[in-house]
Amino acid sequence: MSTVSSRHLSERVRSIGVYAALYGAAALFLVPYAYMVSTSVKPEQYTFTNTPYWIPPEITFRWYEAVLSGAPMVQWGINTFIIAATTTVLVVVLDSMIAFSLTKLDWPGKRIVFTVIVASFMVPVFANMVPLYTIITDFGLINNPLAVILPFSAMPIGVFLFTQFFNDLPDSVIEAAKLDGFSTFQIYYKIVLPLMKPAIAALSLYTFVYTWNQFLWPLIVLQGQEKFTLPVGIVTMQPTQVFQPGAEMAGTFLAVLPLFVVFLVLQEHLVNAVQMQGTTG
Repeated sequence: MSTVSSRHLSERVRSIGVYAALYGAAALFLVPYAYMVSTSVKPEQYTFTNTPYWIPPEITFRWYEAVLSGAPMVQWGINTFIIAATTTVLVVVLDSMIAFSLTKLDWPGKRIVFTVIVASFMVPVFANMVPLYTIITDFGLINNPLAVILPFSAMPIGVFLFTQFFNDLPDSVIEAAKLDGFSTFQIYYKIVLPLMKPAIAALSLYTFVYTWNQFLWPLIVLQGQEKFTLPVGIVTMQPTQVFQPGAEMAGTFLAVLPLFVVFLVLQEHLVNAVQMQGTTG
């Protein structure tokens, strides 16, 4: 009996240690966000002091007022949301179609195509910027949201992710649908996609966050202030010639707030996607 009790005690201590380590790591990740929120509500006299104030003696919202009144944050937010949402929809649709054809359809050369897609992971995005800029210029899309959307409308990582999930889908489901008279598109749209909701949510979250945080490429192809996205606009929104950390942190907090909302909405599907991938194959 004592051996069983000691075993339960050791398991409980181990569980406590694991949870303590996980919550400790999560707390470390939250430190920069806590500092961002703290700095965004600090009066100027507490921003440049030698003594850091995590909780300032006084709280002010003047930095938020300065950011919202001195820069077109709402317009930048709308631009960023349109670009991120459109790119996410295109990536999910195109990547799922490509992965479906690579895993569930028979056609010559699909292994070569999949190899090329996986090999494209090794090509850095910066190596493609000059030819991409040339193509965008030839199409007359400079300073157009399509210049940011189209080059990232199909991502290799999405094809790879969907391929792993489609490989776990039994072929008997596809064969049964064919016997019922379903066409290939009907099988893809009415049967396969509803079963892949966790994978779709995971890829949607990744694509939305990736597109929302893009800086270099939008900076190159979007040349008018009214066309800027939030990451580009925040860098150019200095209210004065003097660096103001409070204004920068207020703008940054407003820029990342929608990402927290999107993550909370898709969190359950993201966890399900990880669980499905961990328990299969």
